[in-house]
Amino acid sequence: MKKQLKFVGVTFTAAALVACGDDEQSQTEAGAFSPDDPVTVKIGVSGTDTPQWDYIAELAEEEGIEIDLIRFSDYVQPNIALAEEEIDANAFQTVSYFDNFKEEHGFDHLEAIAATVLAPLGLYSDEYERVEDIPEGAEIAIANEVTNQARNLMLLEEAGLLELEDDFGVTSGLDDIKENPLNLTLTPVQPANAPRIMADIDAAIINNGIAVDAGLSPPDDAIAIEDETATPYINIIAAREDNADDPALQKIIDIYQSEEVEQFILDEYEGASIPTFISVEELLNYPK
Repeated sequence: MKKQLKFVGVTFTAAALVACGDDEQSQTEAGAFSPDDPVTVKIGVSGTDTPQWDYIAELAEEEGIEIDLIRFSDYVQPNIALAEEEIDANAFQTVSYFDNFKEEHGFDHLEAIAATVLAPLGLYSDEYERVEDIPEGAEIAIANEVTNQARNLMLLEEAGLLELEDDFGVTSGLDDIKENPLNLTLTPVQPANAPRIMADIDAAIINNGIAVDAGLSPPDDAIAIEDETATPYINIIAAREDNADDPALQKIIDIYQSEEVEQFILDEYEGASIPTFISVEELLNYPK
């Protein structure tokens, strides 16, 4: 795949749900919900700062759906929990990460059921205020997971710090760097650890949700940030094949992709999360 990715309009981050128990099963099959007898759905998210989901939960409660947010501290357990039916859906990952994770773990029974938001990556530094100040030989932390790492390297190229091979794609890595004019040291780390080591290195690329949890403001504090939405990096709601069409889950998607929630996200995140509601067909048709 060429570096020139297909760009699309913007969206939201994600999550999902499913009914539990015989009574709730019959209720969701009928597609009817009541605040007096709510259906409970478990949605896995990453991090603790999820105001959009708190708001969606309030709206869903009015429709007779009680959302139980299950919080994880990494990008591995939410998919394992979904696969093992410990949760009904999750909303924390990009579609390219999801596809790669499914292939690596043999989770063919998981699927993306909705597009949500684009959460721009940022390059952060405690030492330098501009990309132009990054010195020769600087150490920059990047993600150790393949699809996130490729995205990190694309951001460094956008910032003018690297040049990547012409066929660089969503699973390319350090071996696909064409030019490193500043002789930067690129150190792969667990994404969640990037904010903790910033004081010991020159800069770090940090995922949006992790940055917010660390007290950083992506639009204000990043010295470089993604400014366009590429299809592989849109966030999704994921579920299992056996519950992907569940009426309660589909109702949650309708609420998430409503104009009311879209405006909430725009107001709350001020550009740190961008609503990107495209069809699942278009979402899955990104350049590999």
